[in-house]
Amino acid sequence: MSIPGMRRAAIGLTALAVTALGAVTTTPDQADAGPKPVAVKLLALNDFHGNLEPPSGSSGTIAGQPAGGAEYLATQLAELRKHAKKQNTITVAAGDLIGASPLLSAAFHDEPTIEALSLAGLDYASVGNHEFDEGADELLRIQNGGCHPVDGCADGTPYEGAGFQYLSANAFKTATGQPLLAPYAIHKVQGVKVGFIGMTLEGTPRIVSQQGVAGLTFADEAQTANRYARELRRQGVETIVVLLHEGGTQEATGGINDCKGISGPIVDIANRMDPSIDVVVSGHTHQAYNCDIAGKLVTSASSFGRLVTDIDLSIDRRTGDVISAKAENVVVTRDVAPDRAQTDLIDRYKTVLGPVADREVGRTTTEIKKTQETLFGTTLGESPLGNLIADAQLAATDDEQGAVAAFMNPGGVRADLDAGPVTYEEAFTVQPFANNLVTLDLTGAQLYCLLEQQFVAGRTLYPSSTVRYVVDPAGTTGTAADACSGTRVVRGSLTLGGVAVTADATYRITVNNFLSGGGDGFTVLTGGTNAVTGMIDLDAFVAYLTAESPVSAPALDRIRTTAEVPAS
Repeated sequence: MSIPGMRRAAIGLTALAVTALGAVTTTPDQADAGPKPVAVKLLALNDFHGNLEPPSGSSGTIAGQPAGGAEYLATQLAELRKHAKKQNTITVAAGDLIGASPLLSAAFHDEPTIEALSLAGLDYASVGNHEFDEGADELLRIQNGGCHPVDGCADGTPYEGAGFQYLSANAFKTATGQPLLAPYAIHKVQGVKVGFIGMTLEGTPRIVSQQGVAGLTFADEAQTANRYARELRRQGVETIVVLLHEGGTQEATGGINDCKGISGPIVDIANRMDPSIDVVVSGHTHQAYNCDIAGKLVTSASSFGRLVTDIDLSIDRRTGDVISAKAENVVVTRDVAPDRAQTDLIDRYKTVLGPVADREVGRTTTEIKKTQETLFGTTLGESPLGNLIADAQLAATDDEQGAVAAFMNPGGVRADLDAGPVTYEEAFTVQPFANNLVTLDLTGAQLYCLLEQQFVAGRTLYPSSTVRYVVDPAGTTGTAADACSGTRVVRGSLTLGGVAVTADATYRITVNNFLSGGGDGFTVLTGGTNAVTGMIDLDAFVAYLTAESPVSAPALDRIRTTAEVPAS
């Protein structure tokens, strides 16, 4: 904990008073002879998402440089450790190390990523929302080891578990009220105690399938951090670091070490955290920033292992307080020697994966991006790749299930498609979650409510080619409790297959099982009836690419504004 300004002032006044009484003053040489501060280096990352190999496309660059890849990340970490005593360096992460991963990791339930990060020297990590993609029991297996209960040890060798400690102070077992994992850890450096509190996104149940968070309760991040900060201080810990899987966003002109107009949940959380908390390593938003918020050093290292945050702490040896804290986001460039142990691990898993990854499943005429268009000053617009996926899901369910439309959530579209051949691995990277398609009945009134919920949730649903509707920028946004009261979507403008939707009629709609469970705040879908679960979304996407090749980027003409559509 940093010394408060009042305390510093009191110390200064005491020294002046003693001098005035004629006492012997401390000379500079004598002051230098006192205990020197302990230098502690934290190396931090977040949102790695299983990117063992260098990510491609726009996801593979940052600050104008190609970046990322476990081989180069390990080299960069080793290089940064050279600038401090090895025993004084602690490597940490702020969640989403696994989940939404490329095929090379996901095909083995992300065991390769855990092994790679353990080899790279990771010590502590908070649990992100994606660590719950396969449920609490699977997360515990990832931590503790053992073969997968269904797929076994897919690479033929035992899985030993993580060589680092996952921490989560605010994910509790509902039945017992006990934390699922250790809430914090105390790490001693030259006699000084450093406390690390792990914090999971409180909103995890809204963005993870209900099966993934079954039996769990998630508490407020700031309140929980403050609770455990008090507990750490009772144990003599004055240097406290929170590894938080929640974050913010700075202005577009901000660089990787800037903090321009920082906004988002991180600001409120940091402001509500106790002053005893010195550093917050954050994540979730895939942004890079280096901030001072409410007297705390708050950092984020973007995503996919493209950055490492190099944090230097100077700690008073006698009191355990942080004297100073500074950070720098360092690009994980690819112009260094790859780490041999990481190369061997990657090669081993690529060999086991075999020819499946390289199988061509289709072709594209041009690059098809996941980027959303801007709609009246926001990103609540369409996406070429999002639209394509919605088309694939409709094609997979229109005959057997009678679907007339499909909607895709933006968070499920994870990468761009390059022009030319599309391999199975590339298709998997776009849609890595293995969600089932669900076709259900919604009334016309429910459909309008679904579209209004987009503006409450701040997320667009990408529509299939059968869908058309008009948005009024001057309309009102509903509330979380009553999204249906919103007037953003012009009534009478919604058509399916060219036919106007009426409030009382029933329509068969396809979404994935994440959405059908109310994910991303689309709770109206939980009221759908006659639900039928179908194929995996990736299988539908692959089938569509194969059947329709060569595939082009769909036009972005499914959602229009009143400025584009003359009043009738």
